Amino acid sequence: MILSVKEIIDATGGKLLSGDINLTISGISIDSRTIKEGELFIPLKGENFNGEMFVEDALKIGSASLTESVNNVGRYNKPVIFVDNTKEALHKIAKYYREKFQIPFIAVTGSNGKTTTKDMIYDVLSMKYNVLKTQGNFNNEIGLPLTIFRLNKKHDMAIVEMGMSGFGEIRRLKNIADPNVAVYTNIGVAHIEKLGSRENILKAKSELVENFKEGYTVILNADDDMLVKLTNKKGPQYITYGIDNGDVKAFDIEYKEESVKYKVIIDGYMMDVELNVPGKHNVYNSLAAICIGIKFGVNKEDMRKALAEFQPSAMRLNILDVSGIKVINDAYNANPGSMKAALSVLKEYKDRRKVAVLGNMLELGEYSDLAHEEVGKYVKDENIDVLITVGEFASKIAEGAIKSGMDVENVMICKNNVEAYEKIKKIMRNNDVFLIKGSRGMKMEEIVKFLQESANK
Repeated sequence: MILSVKEIIDATGGKLLSGDINLTISGISIDSRTIKEGELFIPLKGENFNGEMFVEDALKIGSASLTESVNNVGRYNKPVIFVDNTKEALHKIAKYYREKFQIPFIAVTGSNGKTTTKDMIYDVLSMKYNVLKTQGNFNNEIGLPLTIFRLNKKHDMAIVEMGMSGFGEIRRLKNIADPNVAVYTNIGVAHIEKLGSRENILKAKSELVENFKEGYTVILNADDDMLVKLTNKKGPQYITYGIDNGDVKAFDIEYKEESVKYKVIIDGYMMDVELNVPGKHNVYNSLAAICIGIKFGVNKEDMRKALAEFQPSAMRLNILDVSGIKVINDAYNANPGSMKAALSVLKEYKDRRKVAVLGNMLELGEYSDLAHEEVGKYVKDENIDVLITVGEFASKIAEGAIKSGMDVENVMICKNNVEAYEKIKKIMRNNDVFLIKGSRGMKMEEIVKFLQESANK
């Protein structure tokens, strides 16, 4: 990226305190430890940090800085720009920069599956276009602007992920990225602690398509009882997908331990799709990618190839072979919908003992006990052999499983990961398959590492 200091001032409404207004910058940094020559430092503030403390350090290498402190006037010989709020300035600069590119922008949101859907869409589109995508899950009010700053003239389009935990967040992200295509995966109960109901979650997610007009496109899961309510909105084109409902439907689905096959009809042509990732949820994720491929004219055979070669991101249903056992590492995060999806994958292992190690699901508020108990019932319904829960909230998963008839001897409750290690050591045997899943704060990847180390001894 190339922006002049004057453009930064125009975009933010800031005031130059020192330095050359005609200087150009070649990038944005929010970390003084990794800033490079030519970059603008944006000192953000958080609960436990204040970037203003590092302006001087950043300017030793970087070329310019924003500041909220007028005390920085005249202190440096490099450009320093005063703004009222550095986070808002970050948004304004990103919006200004995005407007330089008249290319399609696709935004993906939903309660579950955003990152996988975004990555599948990227793989499909990349068969024909040069595409920018959100790295990892940089889907918030800091990550999205940083993604946009990676745009260059070689990009034909961009696909960004949008997450949220409350009202207004999606609207702010939309205003920065200005997408003309919206993709919805589902509406679950993630973040229900702040929003109170699925209806409110839908309302917050629907901020993405506010002011969507004729010529814009909304792609959504027609099997989701909440999302179908969005199709009443006038203006944009709607493309729906699903297994039971939708314009693009999967049928003849074959679920296997580590893959899934299905068929889909596109413009009268029947395409066989094979995914090297398991689970019904990945059928939905790939259908969204197919809808995007159709919209942007990707060759059907190229779509099929892209999906066949798709590999998930780290800690998202990564299946590991470890010295006689299998480990399904789905430790990145968890909510009731993704828990059930992962358990559905585990159940496909017919000839192995199935062990679910499940941690707390966070941010569920008053719904927490019921949600955890429902997952416990699902553990029993899916015929999982052994359940190990980790954390206070997750103990309700154990209660739900036992209430549903699971043998109490096969249910173990642990306070933390260390206790889980001890339980696993006692029960682990050759040919087991372990599912590891919990909310991000539970650091369930530590249990994956323990399993890898123990199995290799």
